[in-house]
Amino acid sequence: MGWRPILEKVRQEDPTFEPNGDFGRDMFNIVVGICWQTCLVAVPVFIVIHKFNAVLIALSIVAVTSLILKFTWYDNLDRRETPERTKEVPTESETMAPMRQ
Repeated sequence: MGWRPILEKVRQEDPTFEPNGDFGRDMFNIVVGICWQTCLVAVPVFIVIHKFNAVLIALSIVAVTSLILKFTWYDNLDRRETPERTKEVPTESETMAPMRQ
């Protein structure tokens, strides 16, 4: 049940396909990222309403969550790249050629 039938259909087309084994870490990073983003938005609001203690707390949370994301998300980006993402970027002349015709 669940995703197994979908996995089987995908593997019929691409036998090398592997499901995401890092789901738990990805969900953790999403929760940490939401906290990080919320604090980034809150800092200017706290500055405008002169809640400077709250600014310091929010900036502390930003610092801690940034460190967490650095080790659990950013450091793992290269490892998770697929061959399709590492293709060379087309030059400007290659991308502009269809527009000039």
